[in-house]
Amino acid sequence: MTRLAQLPTHLRQRLEQRSALKVIAGLMNFEALSVAQVARAAGHGAADLIDVACDPELVQLAIRESAGVPVCVSAVDPELFPAAVAAGAAMVEIGNFDAFYPQGRIFGVAEVLELTRLTRVLLPEVVLSVTVPHVLPMDQQEQLAVDLVAAGADLIQTEGGTSAKPFSAGSLGLIEKAAPTLAAAHSISTALKAAERVVPVLCASGLSAVTVPMAIAAGAAGVGVGSAVNRLNDELAMIAVVRGLREALSTPKSAVIH
Repeated sequence: MTRLAQLPTHLRQRLEQRSALKVIAGLMNFEALSVAQVARAAGHGAADLIDVACDPELVQLAIRESAGVPVCVSAVDPELFPAAVAAGAAMVEIGNFDAFYPQGRIFGVAEVLELTRLTRVLLPEVVLSVTVPHVLPMDQQEQLAVDLVAAGADLIQTEGGTSAKPFSAGSLGLIEKAAPTLAAAHSISTALKAAERVVPVLCASGLSAVTVPMAIAAGAAGVGVGSAVNRLNDELAMIAVVRGLREALSTPKSAVIH
């Protein structure tokens, strides 16, 4: 039995069906009102997972306000994870790292691997997702993903929205925004399969309702969407976006262009 078997049945099934939707409140977002809004939108919009900053009170808040949607906590300090798990987090995540790049903080291969090993020592039985830094060349991203699974990662997450420089309006601009994380999802999922270390890949950062089906076509088992939801000020608008994402992920796989 793998650690993924510990996840709530519905979430596990969504990953197996390659249609999981994670709504991200933000690794740096410790504002209770904001997290509560995102959690309610996730609950009303039929999201499968909520990703919040690694704080026990935020975990309990998100579970309560979403009416029980499973919670993932994100951090880059493994020592913070146990308290959040004790508060009810279903899984933990190292990354993503987008929030740190504007500060000049870069996470390299050795550091991400060490964070993974430390987390595994602290929480040997808890489901662990690890983000592959998009600042690495693609071949290094592929190899790091393989090594992370060997070190104990149960899911691999991609990123890339902060490096994208869309210059078009409308749908074309949304595709340009998502291009780096879509490319990473395809390359990493292919590399994991070739190495026979097949774990779910979550494609995140820079996605929208236009591009989440592309993430699934690229090999992802699910998607993580943050700014498209958490930057909105109106809760009804947040719910509408989450529902739109859910609907986009519910498109029959045969209707997705490969």
